[in-house]
Amino acid sequence: MRVSVKVVPGAKAEQIQASVDGGLKVWVRGKPVDGEANKAVIKILAKYFDVAPSLVHIKSGLTSRNKVIEVGNRE
Repeated sequence: MRVSVKVVPGAKAEQIQASVDGGLKVWVRGKPVDGEANKAVIKILAKYFDVAPSLVHIKSGLTSRNKVIEVGNRE
């Protein structure tokens, strides 16, 4: 399953909110330095979808706030 995600790094609290367009908005504490925010996004989405973090992959947008995430398929 692929999901569009908008990431807000450096937030005070981590949370996920469904957006009107069918994607997700994710707030993470990790800063956008050395992949900290991306690791936090993977961790919080794995918990949200109740899968192992190894099953959550960033398909596009590694350096962008707008990402496409694939959940559930091994690479």
